[in-house]
Amino acid sequence: MTRILIAEDSPTQAFQIQTKLVDEGYEVLLANDGQQALEQIPKFWPHLLLTDMEMPVMDGLDLVTKATDEYPAIPIILITAKGSDETAVEALNLGAAAYLPKSLLDEKLFQTIDEVLDVMETADSYGELLSKMEHSEFQFCIDNKIELIRPLVDLVKQMCLGVGLCDDAESVRVGVAVDHAMRNAILHGNLELTTEALETEDDLYVQGEPTMIEQRAAQSDYCDRRVSVKVAISPQQATCVIRDDGPGFDLSILPNDDTKDRLDSGRGRGYVLMKSLMDDVHFNDKGNEITMVKRRV
Repeated sequence: MTRILIAEDSPTQAFQIQTKLVDEGYEVLLANDGQQALEQIPKFWPHLLLTDMEMPVMDGLDLVTKATDEYPAIPIILITAKGSDETAVEALNLGAAAYLPKSLLDEKLFQTIDEVLDVMETADSYGELLSKMEHSEFQFCIDNKIELIRPLVDLVKQMCLGVGLCDDAESVRVGVAVDHAMRNAILHGNLELTTEALETEDDLYVQGEPTMIEQRAAQSDYCDRRVSVKVAISPQQATCVIRDDGPGFDLSILPNDDTKDRLDSGRGRGYVLMKSLMDDVHFNDKGNEITMVKRRV
């Protein structure tokens, strides 16, 4: 059973999150503040830490700093209040794997948890062999199949770990960035699905109807589109270039570094996440190709 430790000083909020997670089969432990959460980690050994930002004794930012330093293998998701985008970015820079605005808690909680935990589950059977590797480059042409993202992320993680580019915690952050970039390329790029359209996916699945992804992927205008992935990894740097066959987008809609209060709706959250997890992120002029770079610290 997957164990999740929640650091949240609001009893009402903590109970609501705990109930959601327990109903889905997670084992959950609550902590009233960051200090209590830090003390519970070696006793509970969670697979994931979910923390609020504003708490007494030790806030979420301090918890991210200390937990990442002492327990780097445990990924952290930070829950942020409205208008705290700068703090979220700071937490990502300090080691958090993802962040989730409270306004998106109901609709994005399980998705965010699944994405982070999926990235964590990487086999290490080739660890010793990969440690002897000095450089690797590979290229894929991928169909619009979401199920192909996880093995790609696992491969990138293993390569980063194998060449000694980064540790477990940083490899998870790289994996999360690649996961977001691939989902963006397939769903928004090739299939041209809006965030609003994707919100109906679960309802269609439960009803036994073809999902929006399945419907769009079968249509003639979209079914032949592919995602090109180029990855080069060495002990000094990892570069990942992901390009879709879609029409691209207007780069001016991307949030700037000084943008305030724009991410609470979820728009641009993936871009901010990737920029914070990687050392360099940029799109081509058309907006259908992203290049992400992770350098050795």
